[in-house]
Amino acid sequence: MLTSKTVNDFINDVASGSPTPGGGSVAALAGALGAALTAMVCSLTIGKKKYLDVQTEMEDVLKQAEFLKSSFVTLVDDDAKAFDTVMSALNLAKVTEDDKTKRSEAIQQATKNATEIPLRVMQLSEQALALTQTVSRKGNTNSISDAGVAALMLHAACMGARLNVQINLGSISDTLFVQQISSRAESIGKHAEEMSREILKRVDASLSSAHT
Repeated sequence: MLTSKTVNDFINDVASGSPTPGGGSVAALAGALGAALTAMVCSLTIGKKKYLDVQTEMEDVLKQAEFLKSSFVTLVDDDAKAFDTVMSALNLAKVTEDDKTKRSEAIQQATKNATEIPLRVMQLSEQALALTQTVSRKGNTNSISDAGVAALMLHAACMGARLNVQINLGSISDTLFVQQISSRAESIGKHAEEMSREILKRVDASLSSAHT
């Protein structure tokens, strides 16, 4: 499993000539890191006297962020497995007409699955960014820069996953599926962009005021 590797080994695997792990797994990992940073800000807020009025809310956000982090980690491996399944389908026999039909159906199904996984990364990124918004507003101000990095990582995860959605949609013949997934990806992408921009604006304002 990719997620059982050391950081250095994972990076070297990405840099290798193998197509997996690729952009999809990297996007999921970026999401995991963003969710982890959001959880960290919660942990650095909980128990502080200055933030007792938001402690219950931060504890709830922490649980959600930890769940999303774990979900992203699972998708790091799922994305690579999905790509391998597509490649296996492409390598199926195509001697007889029946072979060709089964191969085509297998490719289409595998490609749909490989599209739904990065869409899931986008959905989780959107959810995680909403949590990052909360910690950027109410969390420990000493960790405001971490909230900003979380937003950047989650935005990168969302946009990176969207690229993987788009490239897979180009190989799918089911026009209704393509339209539905494309519309959903566009909607999530716009919302993620808005949230990320809002968080970074708040972070920049906070950091700027700290130097005045």
